[in-house]
Amino acid sequence: MIDNWQILIDANSYEQIIRFYETEIDAQPEVGLNYHYLGLTYLLKGKEEEAQFIWFLGLESVTNSEAFSQELGIILKQEAVRQEESLKEYQQAWLIRQHLRLISPQDFDNLVQLVYLSLQLKTLTLEALYDFGLVELVESAPHVVRDDSIFQLIQNVMYAPISCQETLGFITYFLPYVQDKESCIDMLLYMAVKTDLPNALVLVDVCLGIVPDSIVALGCKVKLLIDHDYYAQAIQVAKDMVGLGKDLYDKIATSHVLLGALMSAGGKWDEALQAFTDYQDVLEQLVIKNPQDIPTSTVAYLSLSSFYAPYFRDNPRIDRSLQNKTAQIIQSNIQKDNQEMVNRFQQHQLERRNNPRSKKLKIGYLSTSLRQHSIGWLARSLIEFHDRDHFEIYAYLPQAVAADDILNKWYVGQFHKVFREGIEFWGNQLLVADQINKDEIDILIDLESATSAMCSTLIVQKPAPIQVTWLGWDASSLPAIDYYIADPYVLPEDAQDYYSEKIWRLPQTYIGVNGFNYALPSLHRQDLEIPEDAIVFFSAQKCYKRHPETIHLQMQILKQVPNSYFVIKGLADENTVQSFFGEIATEEGVGGEQLRFIGNTKSEAEHRANLAIADVVLDTYPYNGATTTMEVLWMGIPIVTKVGTQFASRNSYTMMMNAGVTEGIAWTDAEYLEWGVRLGTEPNLRRDVAWKLRESRKTSPLWNGKQFTKEMEKAYQQMWEIYSNG
Repeated sequence: MIDNWQILIDANSYEQIIRFYETEIDAQPEVGLNYHYLGLTYLLKGKEEEAQFIWFLGLESVTNSEAFSQELGIILKQEAVRQEESLKEYQQAWLIRQHLRLISPQDFDNLVQLVYLSLQLKTLTLEALYDFGLVELVESAPHVVRDDSIFQLIQNVMYAPISCQETLGFITYFLPYVQDKESCIDMLLYMAVKTDLPNALVLVDVCLGIVPDSIVALGCKVKLLIDHDYYAQAIQVAKDMVGLGKDLYDKIATSHVLLGALMSAGGKWDEALQAFTDYQDVLEQLVIKNPQDIPTSTVAYLSLSSFYAPYFRDNPRIDRSLQNKTAQIIQSNIQKDNQEMVNRFQQHQLERRNNPRSKKLKIGYLSTSLRQHSIGWLARSLIEFHDRDHFEIYAYLPQAVAADDILNKWYVGQFHKVFREGIEFWGNQLLVADQINKDEIDILIDLESATSAMCSTLIVQKPAPIQVTWLGWDASSLPAIDYYIADPYVLPEDAQDYYSEKIWRLPQTYIGVNGFNYALPSLHRQDLEIPEDAIVFFSAQKCYKRHPETIHLQMQILKQVPNSYFVIKGLADENTVQSFFGEIATEEGVGGEQLRFIGNTKSEAEHRANLAIADVVLDTYPYNGATTTMEVLWMGIPIVTKVGTQFASRNSYTMMMNAGVTEGIAWTDAEYLEWGVRLGTEPNLRRDVAWKLRESRKTSPLWNGKQFTKEMEKAYQQMWEIYSNG
């Protein structure tokens, strides 16, 4: 072989190569490699007939035709891989693999790769899929099938522009040949959440056919039903799951699923509270057991185990103690399964630390929510105003986002580099952690915290020397996180006593934006049959936050404010939620005619504009608003909030303090009631608060995204100095 054959091929120096091998064949007609590369050169030049003739001539000339074919197959496969992966020349790779198919007709992996290339070339149809002969090959030679090839085949077929109904029959044909049933189920469920509900449920049923009563498959079914507003069905499936729990791990998963279904439906408070109590019990059992062999699927549920507690109570000393212990178990189990990766990252960071070099700080942002989502709206100013002269900013997005998401498109254009290649395929999420390490990120910012099992799995590998949680939620307690960003108000002074992360308090606010866009309102009082002179209280929150004790206080406010109405936005199971509010209203002597229930708007901008219908917003407790509170303050509407001790019950407090408004901040139930009544009955007080809020746009740190960015960058630099100094 010519030493620089690939270089000459890439330079289109076909004639030079052809002359060389023709000369070699004349001199040594028995050497097979000369025929191999001469034929391949003709093939890449687009002369298929000449290529086939040369290979046929080689078969006639060498003494061992079987060895000739095997060597040719190896060379063709190597060049196909090079064309696919290095050059992205999918048409050339497809052509080479078609000839490889003639030489090695039982090469199942090659046929699967042809399916992939057809997908890339946008030529994959159902007819073409069957024409590859994969079904016939498996029937005649089932031993040629490998799990990873089947998994790739299913992924490619699911992403093909073919209806799911048409491909399901093809996919299910290969499932009996899969050895790793659990991984197969994981992959199919990953595909299920990306398709429409009927076909998604069919995929779930396929999984249940592989492993009957699979907790993972049933949990996915519950999530699908919730996402499509089939709450009663979701709750029933979740309740049936509870009876399937055979061990502690199953109980953790089934308890989590049931609790999520009840909370998502809204209004089922007593049942949800009992489910929460049961869930806490199994988590306590886990901590006592401290196992190191937890199944991967259970670890995923555990990563979200702290999510529900703040909705039920404001007791961070107890809840975070359990969360800290659970997070340690999560991290040790995940790291055990990926120890080679963890060790490699540690070694790389040690080498970097021992050989420092002057450069810009590299800041990585890890998130599934840099899109039209609360995190996406609140992180905009930081990303926009980053000082590119001193910082390189990277985005790592381990989850696909809708192609038409405008905000995500904006984000993609803001970063030095965005990594999401290959993440749309099942099982590739750890590629993100590997890329963070390769990019030599100095400080990794986790925007999801305990709300994304996927991100938690990446974080615990410790791909960056400094890892920080900001914005997405309360701190996750994972030992791999070094710092948690807060401010003087959002956590009490003694919070470090029960946080495992080092709390890094910014001087004024942990969040700053340059305001919000809003559209024209689509909702007016007459639409809800509310008189123009009425006092309108308003609340827009997820059903998770509707604690009955707070609703009782809201009804008492309504009762004491004449001519008042309560507009409630954020329905879940509409009938259940309305019944829930109605029962509490009746208990407090409030007529149902004072309540109005509205659904979600088409856009966030429309939602903000519709806030104009409100005179006063009544916040939730023990889980306050966050993005919703900032939107209310930006629109200049008074808000009543009760302050607690946990992060979730102090968001509105820090935002109001930074907006320069203390009217409406309550520390007790009595003060919450008093502020609600005062703001409802004193128009001058409402006007004063509204004026302060409008003026705050000029001076408040809450509305100064550029200044906030400087404070964050200062924190990053100080964190790096601490790390660099050992």
